[in-house]
Amino acid sequence: MTDAAGKPVRKPPRKVSEAYLQRAAMSYLERYASSAENLRRVLRRKVDKRCRLRGEDPAEFHDMIDDVVAKSLKIGLIDDTRYAEARVATLRRRGGSARAIQAKLSAKGVDRSTIAAALEGEEGDEEQAARAFARRRKLGPFRPGERAPYRDKDLAAMARAGFRFDVARSIVEGERDEDEA
Repeated sequence: MTDAAGKPVRKPPRKVSEAYLQRAAMSYLERYASSAENLRRVLRRKVDKRCRLRGEDPAEFHDMIDDVVAKSLKIGLIDDTRYAEARVATLRRRGGSARAIQAKLSAKGVDRSTIAAALEGEEGDEEQAARAFARRRKLGPFRPGERAPYRDKDLAAMARAGFRFDVARSIVEGERDEDEA
């Protein structure tokens, strides 16, 4: 079918159903780990887009989205505590500060108490994460060549990454360990 200008006419997508939302949730969770709130946001975006194309009100489907998220929680597909612990461990290995990790998890909809518990329960500490960050970004003792002229720049980079000044200074002014050399 074409319109008067000769462009193909697309028929609107099917109506949003619980089965559609369940399939969308499963498809998303197969690819990504997620918190409950993040899954809710993803499903709302899908519903909003489909409703915009159909000319419907997306608010009608919010209860259906909540049911799908509740079902996913009930059967164990999503677990905010497990998600937070896994993200904390990953971000710490990559050199994430506690502040940066807290901000990322908050953006994904994980509540503060869960974040605090995950940060307390993790193995790596702030100094190990700062050392990993400095190694990855080649700051301080990991900088090739002379490092004195770049001291302030390295401290600023560590501060932007969320590390406390005392931790950043100890890493930037410190030396490499023998096992890192």
